[in-house]
Amino acid sequence: MIFKPQLFHGEAPTVAEENPTEATLEQRVADALASTQGTGAEGLRVVASGGEIFLFGTVSTRDEMDRAVEAALTVAGVEKVTVRMETDEAP
Repeated sequence: MIFKPQLFHGEAPTVAEENPTEATLEQRVADALASTQGTGAEGLRVVASGGEIFLFGTVSTRDEMDRAVEAALTVAGVEKVTVRMETDEAP
């Protein structure tokens, strides 16, 4: 019989959240949008449904909209982003 030393004593186990709640996911995406430079997050509303994120609101440019989508996709747990945003740009 071989006895190995236990290496976990004194260390708390870490638990990764595999499926965050929708409210947690919304908050994480909102935080990502707020910290992304060049994205006017104050005009956006984030709604989660499962792993899908819906972005509502108005942004200044199409580039700003693209940056918001990219920022949302970087959040763990986001599988899809659906855009319901408008731009202030003239058509």
